[in-house]
Amino acid sequence: MAETQQTEQSDDADEARALARRKARDERRAARLAKQIGAFAGRHGGAEGQLAYLGQAGTRIVLVGADGGWGDLVAPSHAIASGAAEKAGLTLHESFDGEFAAKVRTGPYEWKRMAGLQLGGREI
Repeated sequence: MAETQQTEQSDDADEARALARRKARDERRAARLAKQIGAFAGRHGGAEGQLAYLGQAGTRIVLVGADGGWGDLVAPSHAIASGAAEKAGLTLHESFDGEFAAKVRTGPYEWKRMAGLQLGGREI
């Protein structure tokens, strides 16, 4: 009976250590993403964002700069993406439509990528 209790206590301690390691790893990932968000915002005069769930792949952080520049980052989970956005002070939108989407400025490269094949352009 005493051995069973010791084994259960050992298992509980192992689980607690594993949980603490996962939490620390997730906090480091969120801090790294927050730093990247801050760098994007610095280059583009500020930024706003939206979180898009990607399924098992994680969550996409869509960034739109004040100058219309855009980009994205992918976090392994929604919790990490939310934490990164919060740490970076990123204003989040519920969806990517309307006024928020209108802030995005696309250039010739994006238009070529989006419609090149339909317009007879070469494959990229």
